[in-house]
Amino acid sequence: MYTMENHNSVIGIRDTRYALGQGAAAIAVDVEDVHTRIEGENFSTKISLHQIQRRKVAGLREGEPMGDVYNLFAFPSECNFSGLRFNLDLAKIIKEDSSRILGTSVCNNGRWLVLIDAAKGSATMPPDLSKYPVDFVALSFYKLFGYPTGLGALVVRNDAAKLLKKSYFSGGTVAASIADIDFIKRREGIEELFEDGTVSFLSIASIRHGFKILNSLTLSAISRHTTSLASYTRKTLLALRHSNGSSVCILYGRHNSMEMCHEMGPIVSFNLKRPDGSWFGYREVEKLASLSGIQLRTGCFCNPGACAKYLGLSHMDLISNTEAGHVCWDDHDIINGKPIGAVRVSFGYMSTYEDAKKFVDFVTSSFMSSRNHVDHGNQLEGVNGFLDTCYYLKSITIYPIKSCGGFSARSWPLSNNGLKHDREWILKSLSGEILTLKRVPEMGFISSFIDLSQGMLFVESPHCKEKLQIKLQLDFSDVTIQDIELHGQRYKVYSYSNETNAWFSEAIGRPCTLLRYSGSNHEFVLDKTKDVVTCKDTNSAVCFANEAQFLLVSEESVSDLNKRLSSDVQKGIHVTATQVNASRFRPNLLVSGGRAYDEDGWRDIRIGNKYFRSLGGCNRCQIINLALNAGRVQKSNEPLATLASYRRVKGRILFGILLKYESVNGEQQQGDSWLHVGQEVHPD
Repeated sequence: MYTMENHNSVIGIRDTRYALGQGAAAIAVDVEDVHTRIEGENFSTKISLHQIQRRKVAGLREGEPMGDVYNLFAFPSECNFSGLRFNLDLAKIIKEDSSRILGTSVCNNGRWLVLIDAAKGSATMPPDLSKYPVDFVALSFYKLFGYPTGLGALVVRNDAAKLLKKSYFSGGTVAASIADIDFIKRREGIEELFEDGTVSFLSIASIRHGFKILNSLTLSAISRHTTSLASYTRKTLLALRHSNGSSVCILYGRHNSMEMCHEMGPIVSFNLKRPDGSWFGYREVEKLASLSGIQLRTGCFCNPGACAKYLGLSHMDLISNTEAGHVCWDDHDIINGKPIGAVRVSFGYMSTYEDAKKFVDFVTSSFMSSRNHVDHGNQLEGVNGFLDTCYYLKSITIYPIKSCGGFSARSWPLSNNGLKHDREWILKSLSGEILTLKRVPEMGFISSFIDLSQGMLFVESPHCKEKLQIKLQLDFSDVTIQDIELHGQRYKVYSYSNETNAWFSEAIGRPCTLLRYSGSNHEFVLDKTKDVVTCKDTNSAVCFANEAQFLLVSEESVSDLNKRLSSDVQKGIHVTATQVNASRFRPNLLVSGGRAYDEDGWRDIRIGNKYFRSLGGCNRCQIINLALNAGRVQKSNEPLATLASYRRVKGRILFGILLKYESVNGEQQQGDSWLHVGQEVHPD
């Protein structure tokens, strides 16, 4: 039996290899603090049972077990999702008279053992084992001190230790063994018997320094300090209101009043709402917080029960979300209008009031309704009319290898996939991961150029002495075809020789292979929405582009962004001037003319005699903050931080637009299949 607020680590005990797989029953419970009287005695705790879980296991008899039976009740001392602290008297109630609180319908046989997951709670309020008859306590040194990771402890009562059986063999757990007959003798000491492999001596040695810090500060002082920070943060967040009076922040846990409850730990879990009642996605909050130098935890925090409980997610919601492709750590945060995770702020002994104040100021400036934040309306700042305005194509850029450097051309042919040979090659790690500039910034130093007259792709790198030449016409005796998955779709690709792969491995400093697009049996479908600036309602063929065949950026929009960056320098927000070139955004098409952000309103455009459909704004990530200068990768918060201040719509930071090469009246476009620099661009 375990609570709905238990971490996945405890739910895992239910797994096939353990409880359910061995024929045991499992049940989740809700624990509430209420004041009731049972047979003349006061009880302050109510336990509500969920359905009993069982699995049919071959060889096990039906019916209730007889004889000596041990049951296990696991609960956290503090919920890592909401911060709710549990009454440790639960241990006494369950062990001494479980039938009074559980009834006689469940687990009526045997003896109860109690496990407390104190990994979160021990950092500020560890359980006093002299007061509570607990059998097992699990704790984490990482959560106590912030170091080392991967090291914890299991505290076990001696009489409970005798019941444990260990299946792991080796690593100091064996006292004696004989090789050619079935004979082993295990060590008898509990601390030796449960030692998996060689212990982490260096990490264990560092623990004494962590305890020295805690002892010098004292846990009571740490508890008072972190409680005050969490209390300040909760009260301030609860008080935030949009201009229409609606709440900005919804807190999870016992926050029904402005009075603080002593049963809350030093974490604050919440989601943020817009003035119209819709939700900000937690991924958006995390992205903007990172730009402000604030590190948050988002999602369900490996606590699915508490997540579903506080967010009001039914079994049907959870199953349908999973069937729709949602998994832990992905970018989905709002599904069917409901948040599927939350944002969590945690305070520890090193946290300061300034930390809490900075976070609250960040929420106030970034998410409260104001005319400066486009999220509180559906219009982007800078959208202008474009009738009778002259636009022209300033440059064309092709990126043959995804995430590597591209080249500009005065003219370039079109294909069904966009610009011919654009993002037609990719690099893949030996483990199967598709390498991108975000993961491997060194890819940006690889330059490429295609000479159509010679039928060659030329590739250079500062880390390679020789220039690599790859024929555009495939030599099928030198390549093989394989299948890969990218963006949830299956592709057929050509692979290259060991010599080619060795060149790229040297260029980026890690083993990799080069693959070329061969084809795919799918149409790339983008999300549908009625919003002009996020309209992505197309089926289009692409090679290895993330979202669309073309990315278009306006020279005037880049200029406006640079003016804002310069203004920030004058205001003292930036120490040095931060100017960006249009190439930072890796566009295929750079247009000039008109006013900044005119392109936001374009739906259909014509360049020369070729037609294109706008799929909406391009959602930007921190990759645009990477500057590649003199062989070095420089990272900063700009220009994404400035864009976030005025280019946010429904969780996206938009700059530039995505395009699809469009047919006319269902027929393939005819005539010159090239784009040329200098051609006029005609919106709509």
